[in-house]
Amino acid sequence: MGMMKEFKEFAVKGNVIDLAVGVIIGAAFAKIVDSVVSDLVLPLVGAVIGKLDFSNLFVVLGTVPAGTVMALDALKKAGVPVFAYGNFITVAVNFAILAFIIFLMIKQINRLKKEAPAAPAAPPEDVVLLREIRDSLRK
Repeated sequence: MGMMKEFKEFAVKGNVIDLAVGVIIGAAFAKIVDSVVSDLVLPLVGAVIGKLDFSNLFVVLGTVPAGTVMALDALKKAGVPVFAYGNFITVAVNFAILAFIIFLMIKQINRLKKEAPAAPAAPPEDVVLLREIRDSLRK
C-alpha cells in the first residue's frame, strides 16, 4: 500500500498537474499553429514563390506501378518509397512559427512579471537603537 500512497502524493503535486495542463494546452495550441501555417502562411509563401504547394514536394525512390497517380498520397498508398521533403519544410515552418509565438509570449510574461523596485532593507537593530538614543538625547 505504501507504493500507492507514494504514487498518489506524486500525482497530485502541483507540478505534475501543471505539466499535464501544459501538455493539453500545448497539443491544442499545436493544432492552431498547424492551421495557421498550412492555411494562411504556406499559401502566401506559395503565391509569392509561384503557386508552390510544399506538401506535394517529393522525390520518388522506387518504381511506380503503372496507373498510379504521381501524387504523394497515391504513391504512399501504392507502397512506393518517396522522399517527402515538402512535409519536412511544412514541419520546419510550423516549428519556426511556434517558436516565435512562444518567444513573444514569454517576453510578454516576463515584461508583466517585472518586480516593483524593492523597498530599501530595514536598518539593523543596533542602528535603530542608536538612532532612538540620539533622538531622545536631542529632546
